[in-house]
Amino acid sequence: MTTTTASAALRTDDSRFQNLPGYPFAPHYVSDLPGFENLRVHYVDEGAADASSIVLCLHGQPTWSYLYRKMIPVFVNAGHRVIAPDLIGFGRSDKPVDENFYTLTRHRDMLIAFIRAVILRSAPDARIMLVVQDWGGILGLTLPMEFPDHIDRLLVMNTGLGTGDVPLGQGFLDWRAFSNSRPDMDIAALMRRGERLLSEAESDAYAAPFPDISYKAGVRRFPNLVPDHPDADGAAISRVARDWLKNSWQGRSFMAVGMRDPVLGPPVMHNLRKQIRGCPEPFEVAEGGHFVQEHGEIIARRALEVLC
Repeated sequence: MTTTTASAALRTDDSRFQNLPGYPFAPHYVSDLPGFENLRVHYVDEGAADASSIVLCLHGQPTWSYLYRKMIPVFVNAGHRVIAPDLIGFGRSDKPVDENFYTLTRHRDMLIAFIRAVILRSAPDARIMLVVQDWGGILGLTLPMEFPDHIDRLLVMNTGLGTGDVPLGQGFLDWRAFSNSRPDMDIAALMRRGERLLSEAESDAYAAPFPDISYKAGVRRFPNLVPDHPDADGAAISRVARDWLKNSWQGRSFMAVGMRDPVLGPPVMHNLRKQIRGCPEPFEVAEGGHFVQEHGEIIARRALEVLC
């Protein structure tokens, strides 16, 4: 363990990321994002560096870019450049220990800075396919209106918008209570329960970034950041994004739903589809749970048929 003292953050030792099943991707880092200069953000960057089409994959809680290991090769083989960052507090990115660091607005700001610094600096004319699930969507679905000349395709899986003016479902409330009762969440066990396809080694890979409870401030905090009233942090910008997606979105969309998800499953996703202008009926993954990317190969192929 090493500590980045200027930002009171922990950095998971590289040894924990060696030989993870199905994840051969070289690490990339950026440490100078405006407003986050003392924090190192990790990202996967695969495919041709000069590709005009970039697939930006955003994960949720408690996962990291390992979640996209089955989708990345499909996109790369189709000629796209794929970039998958780890949110601050997750994966190979630095992990602030103060739970007050974690806010919806701060993580949204980080993603905006990341797109400008990592993607648009190297590819100013990039066309971006935004791929989101869980918190990747709560944050990511607010981004197309910020980059209307670049984000022109959406692949949306088991997620929602945190608008604060719609009651949170009982499934989510149960999940939040469960998470709050387990400050040292057993992430490997959680993943095994959530997706039957996972081997023990794959489940353990999801837990690799978190050697002990001190690394899990973000894991603990995120379920409590979902806006549950109109004045909650991030709720107002999420309502603006909802209106923009419904009325102004001009791109193409593809939705995939893990039908076994008790939190952000079919009812939530069918409602979300109505908020995205022109979004077709979802591709239903009958055996998929919340972490539907574990069925990612077929989802990626179907999405490319529609979006590219």
